Amino acid sequence: MSRCRVFLCLLFVSFVAAPLDAQDGYRLPPSEVVEILDAPNTPSVSVSPDNEWLILTHRKSMPSLADMSQPMLRIGGRRINPATNARFSPSLVTGFSVMRVSDGSERTIDLPHEDGWGSPGFSPDGARFFVTRDNDTGIELWIGDVQAATAEQIPGLVVNTARGGACQWMPDSEHLLCHQVIDGRGAVPEKPAVPAAPVMQQNLGVVSVVRTYQDLLKDQHDVDLYDYFMASQPILVDAPTGTTVPIGVSGNYAGLVASPSGDYFLAERRKKPFSYLVTDRSFPMDVEVWDARGNVVATLADVPLRETVPIGGVPTGRRNFSWLAGERHAIVYVEALDGGDTRTPAPERDKLMRLEAPFAGSGTEVARTTLRYAGLRRGEGTMAFLMESERPTRTRRTWRIDLAGGFEPELMFEVNTEDRYNDPGSPMMAPDAQGDYRMIQDGDWIFLSGPGGSDDGDRPFLDRFNTRTKVTERLWRAAAGSYEVIIEMLDDEGSRVLTRYESTTDFPNYFVRETRSGNGDQITAFMNPHPQLSEVEKRFITYAREDGVQLSATLYLPPGYEEGDKVPSIVWAYPREYQTDDLAGQVRGSPHRFTRISGYSHLFFLTQGYAVLDGAAVPIVGGDEANDTYVEQLVAGGQAAVDLLVDLGVSEADRIGIGGHSYGAFMTANMLAHSDLFAAGIARSGAYNRSLTPFGFQSEQRTFWEAPELYFEMSPFMNADKINEPLLLIHGTADNNSGTFPIQSERMYHALKGHGATVRLVMLPNESHGYRGRESVLHTLAEMIEWFDTYVKPGRKITF
Repeated sequence: MSRCRVFLCLLFVSFVAAPLDAQDGYRLPPSEVVEILDAPNTPSVSVSPDNEWLILTHRKSMPSLADMSQPMLRIGGRRINPATNARFSPSLVTGFSVMRVSDGSERTIDLPHEDGWGSPGFSPDGARFFVTRDNDTGIELWIGDVQAATAEQIPGLVVNTARGGACQWMPDSEHLLCHQVIDGRGAVPEKPAVPAAPVMQQNLGVVSVVRTYQDLLKDQHDVDLYDYFMASQPILVDAPTGTTVPIGVSGNYAGLVASPSGDYFLAERRKKPFSYLVTDRSFPMDVEVWDARGNVVATLADVPLRETVPIGGVPTGRRNFSWLAGERHAIVYVEALDGGDTRTPAPERDKLMRLEAPFAGSGTEVARTTLRYAGLRRGEGTMAFLMESERPTRTRRTWRIDLAGGFEPELMFEVNTEDRYNDPGSPMMAPDAQGDYRMIQDGDWIFLSGPGGSDDGDRPFLDRFNTRTKVTERLWRAAAGSYEVIIEMLDDEGSRVLTRYESTTDFPNYFVRETRSGNGDQITAFMNPHPQLSEVEKRFITYAREDGVQLSATLYLPPGYEEGDKVPSIVWAYPREYQTDDLAGQVRGSPHRFTRISGYSHLFFLTQGYAVLDGAAVPIVGGDEANDTYVEQLVAGGQAAVDLLVDLGVSEADRIGIGGHSYGAFMTANMLAHSDLFAAGIARSGAYNRSLTPFGFQSEQRTFWEAPELYFEMSPFMNADKINEPLLLIHGTADNNSGTFPIQSERMYHALKGHGATVRLVMLPNESHGYRGRESVLHTLAEMIEWFDTYVKPGRKITF
């Protein structure tokens, strides 16, 4: 690029430097953006197990910065609010209403507070629900009556949600199994004024290949805090009376689940030694079966610390314990047959085992898999579907098996997980009387729902599939020109379904639909929260890369756009790896979905007169070694996007910016380093130095030491001297995503500044990988808009 004259550069920089560099607090984007963001939020919907009721959960759109700045402990891979002994996640829920599916009648649940609520959980019979509430000092439990639209607090009970969910319904729908904050546990452990010892780790010749994690334990004080806040006392809560009874002993529970009969509990209790290298998902634990009073009747496994599990592999020994749906008290679990390492050649990978009460002995083998075990779905009788998958080949197989050994396993489906066009769909599931989800069956027929990928985009469907003859019958498919997805089946024959319908002009709403006729009744009346964007034009476009790989994207044109207008444009993308050109070229998504804009979306640029090429395909083709040509394919994808915008007459080639989030930010920095296609870039929450993720990243399985040249070439940090376009870096200071540590953006900024680049770094206090606080969201949008207004819009660009 040519350098501008010194005088003109200094004049322009003096004009823009003040607003870009001033440290004058949080800023606001243009008023039209603020108006859209502050519009009422659309309720989320939960369906009762009997399909008779919906609970609508009403939320405000964003928490405040004060909410996001509450105390937070980052320990063991968890984020805990010490004031409430809860998972750190500021509540947005303001209240609830119940709606009858049959007629759409709605009643507001009468509650004394308008903040702090959690998500509702239906009882198996659908008559009750529970919900938690954050009162700033602890987490309350409330139990509600669905038909009466009322809820009452269980007095004096403070539940522990640091471990995740606070409660679950027992099979009888009369009791809740909850985790209570331990009474009399003492004060929070204080950090010693003077360290008692160094922090020490050692490894004695054992290979331990572990990807980078955040929020790990760092010292003994972290261990003490983790012990304190994760410990809970299991209790049973009587829903009608509110009385509580403790069961078992207090401890740090990874899981505690009642059997379908309610007579036993499957308990997973973490224990020391903990780790400074992995999260608590890999900590040691005891797996036990308890009786109804909490007495241990069997120990199923003593699971060791899992620091040495191969990347992409599984632990050795028993794993994946669960109750077998439809049985009163039978447990299934899995054991590796290949040492847990998928890279090791082996004729069989796993075996599925079954263990009956009294849970002694080694159990009975149910089936073996040639790929890695990927799940079990129970049908009627002893029939079940067993899934297995393999990442290197993207293969997923589904087998019909008999849990009693009455027939040999039979292959139902074999698909490539990247192949949307030939996806048969997934079985429709429904809870039984005990709350366990099982496949919906009508004799030998089950029901499959899938995205319905095609060259025209997704058209979701409902099929019925005969498990004996393998015949498939299409019951319903979303109408052309719209997007409609199955939410629930309302009967066991597939004749009535609950759907969510939308189109480019129709805001998403729920319908009860007859599958045979296609007729339906709308039961919700959610309104478009931003009608001012109704004039945005949306075009679904397919185009080709120079090597012939087919690409697709959605082009949004701003309100008031007229054919032939040339407007500043933005390409927003996220690279994805594929095995073949054909799979990479498949159309993903639907051109008929309603455009909803919220949060810090790049689509807000539409309000400022920009065109946005959204979801621009940037495929990296080549299987597990696709990254060997990452840079070449990345630039080819960028060139195709620029050529498309220019050929359509939408933009001039030098008025196009590029942006992305996370791996899309990585793409953005690489695109600027290895090409001169774009006028400027925005990179949010990215990773730029791959030597800081040395044991693999994204889909890359090779380590830094196995492919050092690859890591170097793919790292924008290593190529910072080649970036000569303006780059805006945005990152949350509390990013918890594996690999995208905040230091990635800080070091990238230092590298660019050291080479005289035009770069700006914005670190958002107390924000994670995605940004939630209202002030942070508004500031992010203000920064993004000003950056591209400065360097992409005509008449405001610096050349250098």
